[in-house]
Amino acid sequence: MKNLANITKIKCFIFDYDGVLSDGKVYMLPNGEGLRKTDVKDGYALHHAAKNGYKVAVISGGSGDNMRLRMKHLGIQDVFLGVSYKIEAFEDYLLSNDLKEEEVLFMGDDIPDYEVIKRAGIGACPTNAAVEIKAIADYISPFSGGNGCVRDVIEQIMKIQGKWMSDTAFVW
Repeated sequence: MKNLANITKIKCFIFDYDGVLSDGKVYMLPNGEGLRKTDVKDGYALHHAAKNGYKVAVISGGSGDNMRLRMKHLGIQDVFLGVSYKIEAFEDYLLSNDLKEEEVLFMGDDIPDYEVIKRAGIGACPTNAAVEIKAIADYISPFSGGNGCVRDVIEQIMKIQGKWMSDTAFVW
């Protein structure tokens, strides 16, 4: 990670959904609902971070009941879907949760994430992110969206902060 000074300050993880928490593919059902593939290890890391007192949120342009249900199952309540301008949602979230930019790791993969990645304490992206996002990211995960990139950043931060192998690690 390039922005090492902020690693110990991170209190909050915010993720895009499509292309980060999922592999970016949306499978459309006949009823119009879109299904997304997510990674169980990413899910464990999200749940583990929330149990350890980190704020965890999703800010996504995509929307779907299955996305919200997945996050609810993992204990993630701060889910903002159908967001057209992410920097506004980011600023509102920081203000309402008394967070500073340097306390947030944001992971996104495409142009709508650009402004938030530039403003977050640590801006991260999966290996298959857009070229423009990779150019500004503090950290590029070796894992692609929906395939472990979320686990990668959460695990690294929690290990550095001494919280990864906590007492809550062994209990779902």
